[in-house]
Amino acid sequence: MRNRSIFGVAFAVLFIYSATVCAEETKSVKLLPPQMEGGKPLMQALKERKSLRAFSSKELPPQVLSDLLWAAGGVNRPDSGGMTAPTAKNMQEIDIYVVKAEGVYLYDAKANSLLTVLAGDMRAFAGKQDFVKDAPINLVYVSDLSKMSGMSAGDAAFYAATDTGFVSENVYLYCSSAGLATVVRGWVDKDELAKVMKLRPDQKVVLAQTVGYPKEN
Repeated sequence: MRNRSIFGVAFAVLFIYSATVCAEETKSVKLLPPQMEGGKPLMQALKERKSLRAFSSKELPPQVLSDLLWAAGGVNRPDSGGMTAPTAKNMQEIDIYVVKAEGVYLYDAKANSLLTVLAGDMRAFAGKQDFVKDAPINLVYVSDLSKMSGMSAGDAAFYAATDTGFVSENVYLYCSSAGLATVVRGWVDKDELAKVMKLRPDQKVVLAQTVGYPKEN
């Protein structure tokens, strides 16, 4: 009877611990509603669009982060679920992960929130350039192949690449409008990053993009 009691207590402790871990891993952070007014005119933003590779370590304010993610791939037509970036056949297969000093998060566009994926500073895994590990934000674009069923491997790779390009350009234009620095990057150890982020086999890292304030000379 004593052994059963000890076993029962141990099982209860293990259950509580597992539930706590799961709760931490799935914790969501609600983003501020995006501000859809203001900013530079489109033609001016296009004129000033460029890649920069020197970033301040200054954090992005919550409103700026919310606006950035909404511009990248947020919902702009709530009635239909349409998004700011187009995708082939409306597959919406590109997931946007946010790698910050505090951890790795998945952008939930429909809920306008960040889902906690990992705790801890994983920025060094988001690219091989020196600036990556110190910049406040690294976006990682991941294609979810489970949403591309029926396509050949070649077509899936093609559309994942083009759809990621639309998201990346949205980020460029927002950064140009908001006075932020950004650069899209392919120099990433994608297999290592996928392991760190605990991606499924049918999730593939396509590109990464660093965002922050320009570094002052």
